[in-house]
Amino acid sequence: MNLIYGIKDKPKFGQLLVFAFQQVLAILAATILVPAIIGNGMSQSAALFGAGVGTIVYQLFTKFKSPVFLGSSFAFIGSMFAAFGGAASASAGYTGILMGAAFAGLVYVVIAIVVKIVGVKWINKLMPPVVIGPTVALIGLSLAVNAVNDLKVGKVVDAAGVSLASPYVALITGIITLFAIFCFSVYGKKMAKLIPFVLGILVGYIVATIFTVIGIATDNVALQLINFAAFKEMEIFAIPDFTFLEAMKGVKDIDGAFIATVAVAYVPVAFVVFAEHIADHKNLSSIIGTDLLEEPGLHRTLLGDGIGSVAGAIFGGCPNTTYGESVGCVAITRNASVITVTTAAIMSIVISFFGPFVTFLSSIPNCVMGGVCVALYGFIAVSGLKMIQKVDLNASKNLFVVASILIPGIGGLSVSFGANGEVTLTTIACALILGILANTMLAKGKEE
Repeated sequence: MNLIYGIKDKPKFGQLLVFAFQQVLAILAATILVPAIIGNGMSQSAALFGAGVGTIVYQLFTKFKSPVFLGSSFAFIGSMFAAFGGAASASAGYTGILMGAAFAGLVYVVIAIVVKIVGVKWINKLMPPVVIGPTVALIGLSLAVNAVNDLKVGKVVDAAGVSLASPYVALITGIITLFAIFCFSVYGKKMAKLIPFVLGILVGYIVATIFTVIGIATDNVALQLINFAAFKEMEIFAIPDFTFLEAMKGVKDIDGAFIATVAVAYVPVAFVVFAEHIADHKNLSSIIGTDLLEEPGLHRTLLGDGIGSVAGAIFGGCPNTTYGESVGCVAITRNASVITVTTAAIMSIVISFFGPFVTFLSSIPNCVMGGVCVALYGFIAVSGLKMIQKVDLNASKNLFVVASILIPGIGGLSVSFGANGEVTLTTIACALILGILANTMLAKGKEE
């Protein structure tokens, strides 16, 4: 891909801020959604702060050579529920999720040491393009349902949390956002072409505002997509509720059995996320034209991801992971500048303290972000398909390997272990494992 800004390029300061804000918008929805799902008083602004810290740690370990943002990981949601469910108190639950993040980080450190000793050639042999390509495509395809569901949802909800806006009004707004991104990306001039998501979200927010104002004026809740009431309750400046502050209160309530429960909930998931880590970095490598597994090296990306995840969890509670949304943003805008991602991390840290910014970002309707995600997830899927362009799919052995990944993956195959299903092999992990097994079994098959 012809990049407009390479890894080492530094955009002008004004442009840099806009590019960084675009990265923040790309990762925002998913990053703050995880603490909302977990509940138990977890802070969304703290999660945003933690994502920024985790990203900076990752950049330090990778020597500022990998342009990707780290955000709250969905893979550990079951593990976090297990930590809170097995805790004697809410504070002990917070202690548990910090211990869990430490266990997961330790797994990454151990794997990184092994990789440093034995190298990465075995990974390329185990996961050639015929395996990694459809797996990357599946990362985008598996998120398609989330994007489509968001296209029909606004921010004004009833007591049960159900959107009150008409799904048709939301869908119109989301599609306008999507088409605006398309137009800015394809027909935009200079700066507009580099920030299609910022401009697309702005267009979508304006449309949503128009619908909402009309809905308020006519007392028609079906037209109201934005919850302006949130702005009345916001604080101008507030320190996020950092996880470690609450976790210190729960240390006295933990015992050996609880520690074992947390370890069992987190450690296996860390191995699952390792597979997704490789897929994300293979995808990013194909976009920027540099094999990140070789330079700065898989051991460094693993250490950055693992230690960054622990650092992020200390503040926000959520273990972090490299974000496909961030990779998609790099691919579509052709801006691989690491300084842009680092600035986005600093920006997310600063923003987390200011109520107006956090409130504005969280007020963006789901349908608008749904339009954004259709473009992002679609681009991830296409990036994976491009990896298998040179694979001979007329050969049955290659066809079966791809089939063993795409069909179980699109079908949503996942496997849970444990009494309460606290350990889950995600859809991506199951599909990747099946693909590796199929490729290994058929590797000696004759070419047709």
